[in-house]
Amino acid sequence: MNYLITGRNGQLAAAFIRRFESRSIEFFAPDESLLDITDAHKTDACVASARPDIILNCAAYNLVDKAEQEPHRAFSVNETGPRNLAVAAHKHHAVLVHYSSDYVFDGRKETALYGEGDAANPLNQYGGSKLAGEQAVREVLGDRSLVFRLSWVFGGGKQNFIAKLLEWSAAQEYLRIACDEFSVPTWTETVVDVTLNSLEQGVGGLYHLTNGGYCSRYEWAKAILRRKGIDKFIRPVPMDSFNLPAKRPKFSAMSNRTITDRLSITIPAWEEAVDRFLGQENRS
Repeated sequence: MNYLITGRNGQLAAAFIRRFESRSIEFFAPDESLLDITDAHKTDACVASARPDIILNCAAYNLVDKAEQEPHRAFSVNETGPRNLAVAAHKHHAVLVHYSSDYVFDGRKETALYGEGDAANPLNQYGGSKLAGEQAVREVLGDRSLVFRLSWVFGGGKQNFIAKLLEWSAAQEYLRIACDEFSVPTWTETVVDVTLNSLEQGVGGLYHLTNGGYCSRYEWAKAILRRKGIDKFIRPVPMDSFNLPAKRPKFSAMSNRTITDRLSITIPAWEEAVDRFLGQENRS
C-alpha cells in the first residue's frame, strides 16, 4: 500500500511516519506548501501525482479557543479541507481516513459513554468545524471513507496536554487543573495501531477510537506527575473558573466498543497508554 499523509508537522502524522519508516512502508508526507488541503486544485494535483492507495488526513485546525475568533479558518481546514480530500480520493480511487473529535458532543449525556449513534451537538466553533468535516467526508465517500473520532490525543511533540503540563509544573509554584472535565486520553500509537488494523480488514464507516476508560483532567494530571516522579501540588478547580473563550463539554468520554468488537481486539486503558508513552520518553 502507498500512503499519502497530510499535516506532517502534527503529532499524529509524526506517529504514522515513524511507524512507516520502521517498517519500510511507502508513504508521501508533503509540506503544506505542496499540499494545502484548503485549496481544491492543489489537493487534486497532489493526489493525482502521488497516486496513493490510502490518504491519512492528519491535518487539522485544533486551536479551540482561537477558533471562536476565526471560525472561517477552523472551517476552512476542518471542513473544506476534508471535503477536498474526499473529492480527490473519489476521483483517484483512494481510501480516505479522516480524524474527528469528541468535541462534536455537548457533554450532557448522563447514562453512559458516548456511542456512534448518539446525537452530535457541538458547543463551540472547533467542534462545529470537526462535525462539518466528518459529515463532508461521509457525504462524498460513504463507507469508502474511515472516520475516527478521537479525544485528548497525546504523543511526541509539544502540542498536547502532557507536554503543556510538564512545562507548567516546571514554571509554576502549584497547578490549577479542571476536575469536572472528563474524556479519554488517547495515545497516537493506539490511533496508528487501530487505523492500520482497520485498513487491513477493509473496515469503513464512522467509529470512536480511544484508549479504554475515562478520567478528569485533574486525574490525568495527577497520573502524569506521579509517573514522572514530580512532586507538585495540583488544586482541582471547576473548568468554568478559567473563563476560556470556547465552551467545552464537561463529559465527552466515548466508548470504543464498536471498533473493538468489529476488529476483535482489546485496546489498552488510558493509564497503560500514558505509562508506556512516558516510559518511552524517559528512555529517549
